[in-house]
Amino acid sequence: MRSNPEQQVLTEEQELLADTRLGEAMFLFNSGDWYACHDGFESLWHETAGPMRPVLQGILQIAVAELHLERGNCRGATILMGEGLGRLKACSPTALGIDLVALINTSMQRLLALQQQTPIEGLELPRLVKTPPHNRSID
Repeated sequence: MRSNPEQQVLTEEQELLADTRLGEAMFLFNSGDWYACHDGFESLWHETAGPMRPVLQGILQIAVAELHLERGNCRGATILMGEGLGRLKACSPTALGIDLVALINTSMQRLLALQQQTPIEGLELPRLVKTPPHNRSID
C-alpha cells in the first residue's frame, strides 16, 4: 500500500502539534528565552525527517539569531536570520498552526536593519502567533 504524501504531512504535523515540547518551545520563544527555546526546537528538529523539518529549522535559526544579537554577534545574527527566513519562505504559511507570514515579516525587518547596520532597538521581536482555527460550515 502506497502512502499518500498529503497524509504524511498531516501525520507529521499532527504528531508535532500533539507533542507538549512544541508548546513549551513556542512559549520560550515568545518569552525571549532564546537559549532554552533553541534546545526545545532543536530536539524536535532532530527527531523530524519530513516536511515539517524546515519549519522547525527556520524557527530555530531565528531564535539562535536573536541569541547572537543578545551576545553582540551581529554578523552571526545576520547570517542565521537570513538562513531561517529563507527556509520559512518556502514553507506553508500556516505550518504547525503558526502564522509564518507574521514571523517572516517581523524577522525581515530585523534582518534589514542588521544588513543596513541601523539600530534594531524599537523593532518588534519575532513571535510565534497561532493561526485561527479554520471555520467549517455545517450543512
